[in-house]
Amino acid sequence: MDLELENGIILPLMEEFYSIQGEGYYTGNSAYFLRIGGCDVGCHWCDVKESWDSKSHPPTKVLDMILNILNFPTETVVVTGGEPLMWNMNFLTKSLKEKGLRTHLETSGSYNLSGEWDWICLSPKKFQKPLNTINPIADELKIIVQNKSDFKWAEQQRDGVSEKCKLYLQPEWSNKEKMIPLIIDYVMDNPEWQISLQTHKYLHIP
Repeated sequence: MDLELENGIILPLMEEFYSIQGEGYYTGNSAYFLRIGGCDVGCHWCDVKESWDSKSHPPTKVLDMILNILNFPTETVVVTGGEPLMWNMNFLTKSLKEKGLRTHLETSGSYNLSGEWDWICLSPKKFQKPLNTINPIADELKIIVQNKSDFKWAEQQRDGVSEKCKLYLQPEWSNKEKMIPLIIDYVMDNPEWQISLQTHKYLHIP
């Protein structure tokens, strides 16, 4: 099993579900989500802390995941976590692409990239700074704004991304009432940024 895990033939799967993308560039689009267990970034406001311990989630065959995905009318698979790049993503993305599926990644950038991706959403966290190797190839930079200092952090992370990268500021959910007015003002003063909201929470979508 250790070799299968190392090669990404099996992965610690926390959950999988067909839903609507609630954040960032693809907000409002349907997608199949694979939430991979394991994360050591340690965001105290994380809303999926149960994903952190990879040993709590059953090692699942990637090919079984593929079979489940094919039961739904989806074109896109979002691989999220946890931190998916703690694991080898090569076999998963190869298998998805063989079925004609688009591969989207959500990552903090704290681990080296593996896998072949059609869209990379980089959401770096101050709790464990990113390696900066994903910044140049990120399609989307999403900064979670919990306090005023996060605007400075956002600009620091922006330095490493390409001109085509979409820039998003997203209020941390538990502090959204306080931060949304500040984000609105910031985006109006810095129009290269856009606002991302967790619309799935407003719409009560899993």
